[in-house]
Amino acid sequence: MKDVRAGVVSGPLTAGRLSTRLGDYVALTKPRINVLVVATSAAGYYLGAQGGIQALPIASAVAGTALVAGGAAVLNQVYERDTDALMRRTRMRPLPDGRVSVADATIFGLALSAAGLALLAARANLLAALLAFATLVTYLTVYTPMKRRTSLATLVGAGPGALPPLIGWTAARGGVSLGGFALFAIVFFWQIPHFMAIAWMYRDDYRIAGFPMLPVIEPDGRGTGRQAVLYAAALLPVSLVPTLVGVSGLAYLGTALVLGLGFIGLAVRFARSRNDVTARWLFFGSITYLPLIWIVMIADRI
Repeated sequence: MKDVRAGVVSGPLTAGRLSTRLGDYVALTKPRINVLVVATSAAGYYLGAQGGIQALPIASAVAGTALVAGGAAVLNQVYERDTDALMRRTRMRPLPDGRVSVADATIFGLALSAAGLALLAARANLLAALLAFATLVTYLTVYTPMKRRTSLATLVGAGPGALPPLIGWTAARGGVSLGGFALFAIVFFWQIPHFMAIAWMYRDDYRIAGFPMLPVIEPDGRGTGRQAVLYAAALLPVSLVPTLVGVSGLAYLGTALVLGLGFIGLAVRFARSRNDVTARWLFFGSITYLPLIWIVMIADRI
């Protein structure tokens, strides 16, 4: 016999249903975004380490950061479950589709966040844990509510989104420094053109859900294009700082210059045409740029 409570179907937990439920809980953590968190926090730890890298400390730091990020993603979806239900690209997520209850998701998100903070505090250092806590609080209490009120939320959200490499750096060094801030700044400035491309491609969804994203409040896209170009241009000099402060070498410097110019070119092309094709090129350029720049930065440090 089956019954329905809080929008979730219950009944005998067969192997197939268990697999589906586990998949739903994993989906709540936004694993594709968490891959970026894992990669950037690991890179930040490696680049910040002054001696040899030990497997357990770096694994603990990265896992703690990923747990906090996953918990934030779950709690964000709890808050946005009503607007997620309105958008085509999010309406089949576990909460709006009723596959996971609000209570269960809230407990899951809080548990992940608490576990991550505890792991960072115990196995890395208190400052890294405090930075992760700041990421969690800013994301949930500032950025998430702001999304329904102003397009400036995109800029605010880039802050917590850029903290994972700084958390990794701080876990390795025990403190923050110019090199760590440079890694933070790279991810911060990168996010704006990336988000502008997404906002343009899904502007109809955001309009239906009532999110005042820049392409929604300025349908001609001029402001969206300007923001993409402005932050892509600002990213170029910022991306050169790791070489200037001794985090990486000249091979990275040349690569960052070439990649940065290419990224600016994609942003300018989007700003001129403002269509889905150029937005998609900017989006794919952004998700190519960031891993390449991290890989070259790390390789130039080896």
